[in-house]
Amino acid sequence: MSTTPTGITPTGITRTGTATSLLRFATAGSVDDGKSTLVGRLLHDSKSVLADQLEAVERVSLSRGQETPDLALLTDGLRAEREQGITIDVAYRYFATPRRRFILADTPGHVQYTRNMVTGASTAELAVVLVDARNGVVEQTRRHAAVAALLRVPHVVLAVNKMDLVDYAEPVFAAIAAEFTAYAASLGIGDVLAVPISALAGDNVVEPSAHMDWYGGPTLLEHLETVPVGSDPSAEPTRFPVQYVIRPQTEEHPDYRGYAGQLASGVLRVGDPVTVLPSGHTTTVTGIDVLGRATDIAWTPQSVTVSLADDIDISRGDLIAAGPAPVPTKDIEATVSHLNERPLRAGDKVLLKHTTRTVRALVKDISYRIDIDTLEQRSGADGLNVNDIGHVVLRTAEPLALDDYTDNRRTGSFLLIDPADGTTLTAGMAGEAFGTTGTTDTDDSEPDEEDWV
Repeated sequence: MSTTPTGITPTGITRTGTATSLLRFATAGSVDDGKSTLVGRLLHDSKSVLADQLEAVERVSLSRGQETPDLALLTDGLRAEREQGITIDVAYRYFATPRRRFILADTPGHVQYTRNMVTGASTAELAVVLVDARNGVVEQTRRHAAVAALLRVPHVVLAVNKMDLVDYAEPVFAAIAAEFTAYAASLGIGDVLAVPISALAGDNVVEPSAHMDWYGGPTLLEHLETVPVGSDPSAEPTRFPVQYVIRPQTEEHPDYRGYAGQLASGVLRVGDPVTVLPSGHTTTVTGIDVLGRATDIAWTPQSVTVSLADDIDISRGDLIAAGPAPVPTKDIEATVSHLNERPLRAGDKVLLKHTTRTVRALVKDISYRIDIDTLEQRSGADGLNVNDIGHVVLRTAEPLALDDYTDNRRTGSFLLIDPADGTTLTAGMAGEAFGTTGTTDTDDSEPDEEDWV
């Protein structure tokens, strides 16, 4: 019989019956759409704000001549954010209700900081995209929806904010919801819920609005508490990136060899046949340790130590896979979101970080840039600038075992890094964006190794 040292089953219920359901979600929207106020309202009305935090916000608000607390101050923690009234960095907040626990990433709205949404939404299962009811869907709204689709965020909420400033008019909400839903569908986003809200007044955030009886859907918090989260680990391919090799070589454990890391996806059991990549060697799992205790089974995202039947040359960066395994390759085609002020150009030499493995790589070609407004593929781009989304062809010095990002967000993603100073340049997703099929016009000739490593 398998044991679970953590006391938590794959269903998310502890042995004492306490719900442990966790939702990671991100908020996004244009400048002044009211994201920080919405997050503050959500925390305040769900009673997730400590008394001293609220007192501090009240003091600052009074010093500014405001009669009521400015709830945006609960999330805008940087001095520059409070001075300018905008969100600059990703602000993470942790709160809980009796029905669910939450990790919230409040991401910036200014176009200059769109790249930070990639950070905040990369692990999110839901994205809340705000629009100002007076302005409707704007370019930045489309950009945030595109990033959510690119990162394969499974659920999206359109929060039409500031409904109090348009007299809670249903036609205004309906027109915005229809436009956004159509655009989201073109991106391949299947689950979109539109909610009319007023973050400032609290309408439909935690409590139903008395001003919009024409709306029959859930409040924002109700939807966050009930939206399906997670997935069945047994339905996912098993992927275990090796982070550290444990060889104590002591009298007590003279021959022990364990491979430590975090399960990126799937379920791993003692007795499972596995393939070690990129070498392709096969062996069998003989032991699994979780927090120092032996167990028969482990699932995502547990951190474990695995023992194998055969002594194989395995080191940090190798991938242990059960079931159908990805084919290691040096040639990678991927959709990328460029994050750095320095442009990414064909011919650039970079480092590529995939799970726990980092290799040298060459940007062979930038196939096209995606026009966020029309989703057209603009070929002939000489480079990608900050916030651009495009398609690139890479050649790595060593083979990598990547899944398609559509199939596996953890092992289908990677980062491109500047080898000179270690700064992150680009976030990459193996495969095509939004289900599109772009054509690449690349040189089929192989460069000499010294040209790209």
